[in-house]
Amino acid sequence: QVQLVESGGGLVQAGGSLRLSCAASGRTFSSYTMGWFHQAPGKDREFVAGIPWSGGSTYYADSVKGRFTISRDNAKNMVYLEMNSLKPDDTAVYYCAARRFMSTIRTESAYDYWGQGTQVTVSS
Repeated sequence: QVQLVESGGGLVQAGGSLRLSCAASGRTFSSYTMGWFHQAPGKDREFVAGIPWSGGSTYYADSVKGRFTISRDNAKNMVYLEMNSLKPDDTAVYYCAARRFMSTIRTESAYDYWGQGTQVTVSS
């Protein structure tokens, strides 16, 4: 079992930045593939960024590529999403997700564990 708790959301003006954090419980964090998803009002939850348990490459939705950066600190059981050049379209609830030893990064249904989400609102 893994428990995930997101933090760092808030209200920011367009062009601004936020850093989301996701704290994970458990002693096997380094074996979990981690993902960030977001859900805007009236829309389905969508993949934003992912980082595999094995390290190496990171993966992004086309809409955030070049603006967002996902990273992880296995020693602290943390995963981060650095969000720059924010746009009103980035407004959503952002969720952290995890699954052990997974190579499928972008598929929502592949993740076993989810946090409760943190709201990000970008004003124009």
